[in-house]
Amino acid sequence: LKSCRERKRKRWGFCDTLLRKCKRPRSSHLLEVRIYCYPVFLYSISRVSYVRLYIAEKPSLGRAIAEALPKPHSKQEGFIRVGNGDVVSWCVGHLLELAEPDAYNSDFKKWRLEHLPIVPDTWKMQPKANTKKQLSVLKKLIKQADELVHVGDPDREGQLLVDEVIDYVGIAQKKRNDVKRCLISDLNTSAVRKALGRLQQNREFEALSLSALARSRADWLYGINMTRVCTIQGRKTGFNSVLSVGRVQTPLLGLVVRRDQDIAAFVPKPYFEVDALLETDCAQQFKAKWQPSDACQPYQDEDGRVVFKKLAENVISRITGQPGDVKAVVRQRKKQAAPLPYNLSSLQIDAAKRYGMSAKHVLDSCQQLYEKHQLITYPRSDCRYLPTEHWREAVTVSEAIATVCQPLQPVIIDADFQRRSKVWNDTNIQAHHAIIPTQKKVDASRLSDSEKKIYELVARQYLAQFYPPWVFDQRQIEVSIQGGLFVAKAKQTIEQGWKALFKRSDSNDEQSLPTVLPDVKKGDVLMCLGGELLEKLTTPPKHFTDASLLSAMTGIARFVADPAVKKILKETDGLGTEATRASIIELLFKRGFLTRKGKQIHATDTGKMFIASLPEAVSMPDMTAQWESELNAICQHKASYEGFMLPMQASLQPLIKGIGPTSFSGLKSVEKTPRRSFNKRKGFRKRSKSKVG
Repeated sequence: LKSCRERKRKRWGFCDTLLRKCKRPRSSHLLEVRIYCYPVFLYSISRVSYVRLYIAEKPSLGRAIAEALPKPHSKQEGFIRVGNGDVVSWCVGHLLELAEPDAYNSDFKKWRLEHLPIVPDTWKMQPKANTKKQLSVLKKLIKQADELVHVGDPDREGQLLVDEVIDYVGIAQKKRNDVKRCLISDLNTSAVRKALGRLQQNREFEALSLSALARSRADWLYGINMTRVCTIQGRKTGFNSVLSVGRVQTPLLGLVVRRDQDIAAFVPKPYFEVDALLETDCAQQFKAKWQPSDACQPYQDEDGRVVFKKLAENVISRITGQPGDVKAVVRQRKKQAAPLPYNLSSLQIDAAKRYGMSAKHVLDSCQQLYEKHQLITYPRSDCRYLPTEHWREAVTVSEAIATVCQPLQPVIIDADFQRRSKVWNDTNIQAHHAIIPTQKKVDASRLSDSEKKIYELVARQYLAQFYPPWVFDQRQIEVSIQGGLFVAKAKQTIEQGWKALFKRSDSNDEQSLPTVLPDVKKGDVLMCLGGELLEKLTTPPKHFTDASLLSAMTGIARFVADPAVKKILKETDGLGTEATRASIIELLFKRGFLTRKGKQIHATDTGKMFIASLPEAVSMPDMTAQWESELNAICQHKASYEGFMLPMQASLQPLIKGIGPTSFSGLKSVEKTPRRSFNKRKGFRKRSKSKVG
């Protein structure tokens, strides 16, 4: 006790107070004093030790977790200590990365053909230069903690991101087996608190981590080796820039190049259609389109269009002034439910169509709304369904929407929050759910213009779930005139339902509502007042835009001929993932392979020549389809890491051998002009070219 008093009584003031209150000599009450001091000693330990460490994927998520834990909070460098002694820390994205080839062998610093393929025997991870400080903080906290909680984003990459840090630090196997997993997709405090109350065993997500690890290493192997062989062979022909190859970026570039080639090679061809103007007994008029019979096939192209003008003119002459018999009348009343809430790709596509925003711009705005303002749920989602428990929060969410987005207040008033659409479905949700607004209320003036637009899109799509379906009559009248079949189709809206929400913002809606057909019945006789010859030209495919390129990536199966590959691509996420598509598109622009002309996306001369120089298999999505199929099988415990990696490694050698220097002979003529920098004294000067190997 004497030594305690000499430490200025910082932690032992309570003990001295007890001693002063004792009337008998201190020595006779030493045992009693120690008993009184014991809880104080325990309290002091609790201030320097903690039970549980939460490891978030990023600081914003870490702060949201801390808000849901007991107060008071003590903010430290790289972590937050909460009231019960637990600690919340975070990664800053990936803290680790796969080591460069020269980490395995210093000879690999030089790019040489004889080194290829480079396949590490034992994989190495290295700290990223800009995040070493946070990694040091986490290493210390992980070793001191009694229990770890993995709070990476609820996807394949988020699972690996925290797992690799825990593995890199190295902890006892028992502690590793006891790691918990928390899945958070909504940063509102109430939602985070619920997620923290539903912790799972992290080992249950091991397959998800293995799948991400396999993808990461396979991309490294493919990208490193293919980029080096192409760059080395390109240099032999005089092209001194890096020729980057990637599993997703190169097929995507190939998609744009082939679209540009199709447009350039397109020759418009004339074709002809015939509309018959029909009149009923009540003087109601409508038009019906001629349907060529099988006998007309010699005069049609491969798409069934009539290319012989005299045939169309003959039809007009035969039907003018002739009666027509109604052969069939079909009327179907149909209902169409509201479109599901957004996943990232569908949101990017809609934002590109409506506002001309690039995929990266949309993703950046989403990240701000999610991390900074906490106004939307996890944005990198590939799901368009919602958990059933979220249905009970609809009124609270709508109140938040009314505060943040005033233009949607009338929409909220007319919504029926007792309505339950098919979107509330737990069976269709795996790691995360659709992107929807949260219960957070923020002054709209704090949002940027693009953030307001994205929030309104997300909110409108969510509110549509509480509107009745669009009800319409689909009608078709079939008329026979002089042996020829003419068909009229129409779609008449009966109840607008959710369509009322999108009337202003979707210009295509108005065009999709054709005129009303007259009431006729089978057996009625109509009069053909005449025929109209429509001379048309076939049109080339359109250049890609941000919206159509994203749509092509998600529906890449449309661009594949092989039925087996098409089937795989339909069952998987397409080309790339929700989290990577925007960055891959931007990467192709940075590399000089793509360029923009207004809203259109074109391949540059370098991009076109590069694709022409590569083996066709490298620029096709077939390999990506196979990879995604196998990686998904790993996630579902239907395949193994080794079963994916070993065949992939074996395929590198024949790919490398198939690329020779003559393949890139055409690139020299289209090499990019080096950029110039400006110096006040010397004026413009050329920037030196980067050297490889």
